[in-house]
Amino acid sequence: MLVYTVRRVLGAIPVLVLASILTFVLIDVSGDPLSDLRMQQPPPDPSVIELQEERLYLDRSLPERYWLWTTGIGGNGDIGLLQGEFGPSTQSATYDIGANIADRLGVTLRLVTAAMVFALGLAIISGVISAMRQYSKLDYALTFIGFLALAMPTFWFAGIMQQAGVGFNELVGTQVFATIGDGTYQAQGLDAWGRFTNALAYMTLPTIVLMLTSFASWSRYQRTSMLEVLNSDYVRLARAKGLPNRVVIRRHALRTALIPLTTVVAIGMAGIIDGTVLTERVFQWRGLGEFFISAVEANDSFALMAWLMISGTAVIVANLIADLLYGVLDPRIRYE
Repeated sequence: MLVYTVRRVLGAIPVLVLASILTFVLIDVSGDPLSDLRMQQPPPDPSVIELQEERLYLDRSLPERYWLWTTGIGGNGDIGLLQGEFGPSTQSATYDIGANIADRLGVTLRLVTAAMVFALGLAIISGVISAMRQYSKLDYALTFIGFLALAMPTFWFAGIMQQAGVGFNELVGTQVFATIGDGTYQAQGLDAWGRFTNALAYMTLPTIVLMLTSFASWSRYQRTSMLEVLNSDYVRLARAKGLPNRVVIRRHALRTALIPLTTVVAIGMAGIIDGTVLTERVFQWRGLGEFFISAVEANDSFALMAWLMISGTAVIVANLIADLLYGVLDPRIRYE
């Protein structure tokens, strides 16, 4: 498995390089980072524009800028992905893209991890119950909840949950759910229990919003996969041998039914990352979603590239983990 993992990691490098070239070109043709400066009235001195073009490496050709962005060789020491520098920002000369990402990464990871764990757990439970009780009232109820969740836009549902949190706090006369902020600053100086309750208050509502869409689609996949496995010959044979139903489900049916879900979860990683942009915006979390929006508003090409590379790497890592889990779920899969 170690050889397979190394091979997959090495194989992911060309994919990341090709993805970075494509996104670098698309961002370059999408707009001029200095368009606001050029449209100022009265027009700025040409030397000011030339200075900004030099600082942002806009006086170089596109291939030169990509070379500088990846290697930093020939730059001013503020650029070079391989050297840990993401490049200068259009937002200000002192805006450090790498430092901002480091500050925000933990906030977003906390939200994404919680949403994925809860969404996956609920999807498996819901899908298995629906499949085992097909066409029952419980199956119809879970199906209705799933389709309802799929139909709700993330931005709208986040607003609804935020208003519901405010209403609940007013009803009980104290703040149970925090509806604005990520709670990072509020946790300073608290003991372990205080940090836990603080995190719970701030994470509950955005986690529900972010996990809802993933839960809805994943539960449908799990239900379909489970139904196929339950109707397979080896499951009927296991039951004919007199094995208890819970043993058949746990040892034989569920493991096989989890394989398609593993693939779907890995593919859905990109959707979860996209969902953080809207969720963090509504709940005013200072995470990578807010970082992405500020980069778009400022037409900050190097900041956008940094965000896209992080999200692309996360998707590739999720797919690698999914491939490794196939062997755990199905011993017949070999990695030679």
